[in-house]
Amino acid sequence: MADNDNTMENVVVLGHPLLKHKITMLRDKGTGTNEFRALIEEIAMLMGYEALRDLPTEDVEVETPIETCMSPVIAGKKLAVVPILRAGLGMVSGILALVPTAKVGHIGMYRDEETHEPQEYYCKLPKGIKNRVVVVVDPMLATGGSAVDAVNLIKEKGATNIKFMAIIAAPEGLKAFTDAHPDVQLYVGQVDRCLNDDAYICPGLGDAGDRIFGTK
Repeated sequence: MADNDNTMENVVVLGHPLLKHKITMLRDKGTGTNEFRALIEEIAMLMGYEALRDLPTEDVEVETPIETCMSPVIAGKKLAVVPILRAGLGMVSGILALVPTAKVGHIGMYRDEETHEPQEYYCKLPKGIKNRVVVVVDPMLATGGSAVDAVNLIKEKGATNIKFMAIIAAPEGLKAFTDAHPDVQLYVGQVDRCLNDDAYICPGLGDAGDRIFGTK
């Protein structure tokens, strides 16, 4: 996947053909709830494969049917996946398919419909968060406000090794996030044109939460 990626500062825009294909299917307003959920999970798995390529490993002794050997496993504290509620929940299963032992936290944010500013209403993180690799997930990075605030909360709990995954991002959100958190690696499936007056990404895919949960 990395061979086709475009990397700029701490932003990695993933360029795998399968990822592009699945994002196109997400955009289609005719894609139903069940298929939309499945696509979100598949895309999260493809993105997670790349985002987790630098997980630390250590060698352990394993007995194969042929002989005993030393072979690598993930080292240290396990991964923590933290979705931004509610749309981020759709990406969790894709990451857990790669790392079933990962712990899962939750951060609740909603966007004020008038100011477009994020409002926090819930935060519950796994124990030992400061010693874990933390992957924050949200399908859309629009203004960047929710993403910035979520990472602020996680840093306040002592975490230092943080990654962020968004399927679609607006240039405005990328700038806001990288300005606020230049130390956090950001993985994006696609960078779209801009935000409209209602702070929705264009061309985007609409409200990801509504499409995941069938509440549109």
